[in-house]
Amino acid sequence: MKASQFHIATLKEAPADAEIVSHRLMSRAGFIKKLAAGIYNYMPMGLRVIRRIEHIVRDEMNRAGAIELLMPVVQPAELWQESGRWEQYGPELMRIKDRHQRDFIVQPTSEEVITDIARQDLKSYRQMPRNFYHIQTKFRDERRPRFGVMRGREFTMKDAYSFDRDPQAALVSYQKMYGAYQAIFTRMGLTFRAVAADTGAIGGSASHEFQVIADTGEDVIAYCPDSDYAANLELAEALPLIAETAPANEPLAKTPTPGKARCEDVAELLGLPLERTIKSLVLAVDHRAAGKPGDPPGPVEKTEIWLLMLRGDHDLNEVKAGKVPGLAGFRFATEAEIAERFGCRPGYLGPLGLRGPVKVVADRTAAHLSDFVCGANEEDFHYTGVNWARDVAPALAAFGETMQVADLRNVREGDPSPDGKGTLKLQRGIEVGHVFYLGTKYSSALGATFVDVDGKSKLIEMGCYGIGITRLLGAAIEQNHDERGIIWPRPLAPFEVVICPLGYGKSDAVRQTADELYARLCEQGVDVLLDDRDERPGAMFADWELIGVPLRVTVGERGLKDGKVEMVVRRGLETELVPVAEAAARVRERLGGL
Repeated sequence: MKASQFHIATLKEAPADAEIVSHRLMSRAGFIKKLAAGIYNYMPMGLRVIRRIEHIVRDEMNRAGAIELLMPVVQPAELWQESGRWEQYGPELMRIKDRHQRDFIVQPTSEEVITDIARQDLKSYRQMPRNFYHIQTKFRDERRPRFGVMRGREFTMKDAYSFDRDPQAALVSYQKMYGAYQAIFTRMGLTFRAVAADTGAIGGSASHEFQVIADTGEDVIAYCPDSDYAANLELAEALPLIAETAPANEPLAKTPTPGKARCEDVAELLGLPLERTIKSLVLAVDHRAAGKPGDPPGPVEKTEIWLLMLRGDHDLNEVKAGKVPGLAGFRFATEAEIAERFGCRPGYLGPLGLRGPVKVVADRTAAHLSDFVCGANEEDFHYTGVNWARDVAPALAAFGETMQVADLRNVREGDPSPDGKGTLKLQRGIEVGHVFYLGTKYSSALGATFVDVDGKSKLIEMGCYGIGITRLLGAAIEQNHDERGIIWPRPLAPFEVVICPLGYGKSDAVRQTADELYARLCEQGVDVLLDDRDERPGAMFADWELIGVPLRVTVGERGLKDGKVEMVVRRGLETELVPVAEAAARVRERLGGL
């Protein structure tokens, strides 16, 4: 490819709404152009990277035995109503109507459609295992699209779905996909971790995220340097930091704390470590009248109020809270609801002196505290010397309640690793892939059954496996850049090599040498671009450092006088002079190490 025949449209400045490095660099390098909020044109340079990503994904999926098909972007509402996700998915699901006022959706994912295919075609155990995948446009109506392609509304995803006769076989398929994902991201030259994860809205049980390590990542990963343990922050288990509860040594006392609503301020006022305080969070669970399938949610018949208690220096993990029995679908309580049960505004809340029944859950570490400080349910007052068995248990028993203990908090760096093999460290990552074992969640809802070897009809066991194709562009850049621009790993680069002739239109020697090197590299299968635009050297070099091509060869009259060309590796800008006769061989040699 010659630059004069390609489309290169670099910018000196990034758009004002570009918040993160990848968004700024992709815009400046001419990889994307914004069309609407969260919707982008992928320009020729960006599309070349997408095609490289797709090639690696297809190669490893095919190698793992998956079969490619293509499912529609627009899907009928009836399938989503069958699965229950028409109501469950929420406003991110783009709902549309056709000219006959029939309901459709613009797909965010394809579990329903692929399960419909399976229930039509997979009738016998002899047809399994099967794994179908496609690479297709997705749409999720993000309330606040941001960070360029990292959190857009329209994007490209590879999603695959496995079908097996029993859980054991399904987990074999799961492990096969797990291995394929390891191979995919390794081939892309990315630094990544596979971490245990929450299954989220997709549903299912076993789940792993593949996270590209980057300081700007939205996700936090907890891992143990001394073992293989890794999990995202939502799922990482927080072990109790106190082995057992010490005996009560202080009397219960109601202590003035004027204007001190935060644990940090109360601890400072009382001269106590923050670890001696308890943080109180009030949640509500609405119980609605049951309706028919497909009907909108019924009216609220009853609201339960829950008090979650954590040590003052710990933070609530909302995913873990939602898994406490009875707390699924919780919301944070309103001030009116809090006043009704506690008689006080937030900041001075606690489990003593309640005005009505409240379900209390203490975090594992908080549950082992003794002689602690908590709100007195009266503004400007806290209790000191509080103990669970002596003080809290009788107060709850008066309303027929007992305290539960659960893992409620986010882990912190230095916490013990759940596998007992060291302590945890935290790092940021960008989720680019996710594998789930679904079980029979969708096959049960849509009636996807098969006849097993014993002649009995059984539900198909499923798994699903996604990779964010377009998100990988942003993730790779977040991990690979410097102050000059992008540094593409060779497998993802739009071009492997760029030849930069200085004075291409003026010097016969420069033009001839550049053309011959270009032709030789093309013959040898190198993906090379010849920049024949006759740009000034500074502007030409700045473009290619911004775009991030791994290897640059500069051909100039000064070097040719000594029979040499200059070779620059983009990562680190390492430079060497190479004899013209050896240039093609040296290019291949250097590429082999990138």
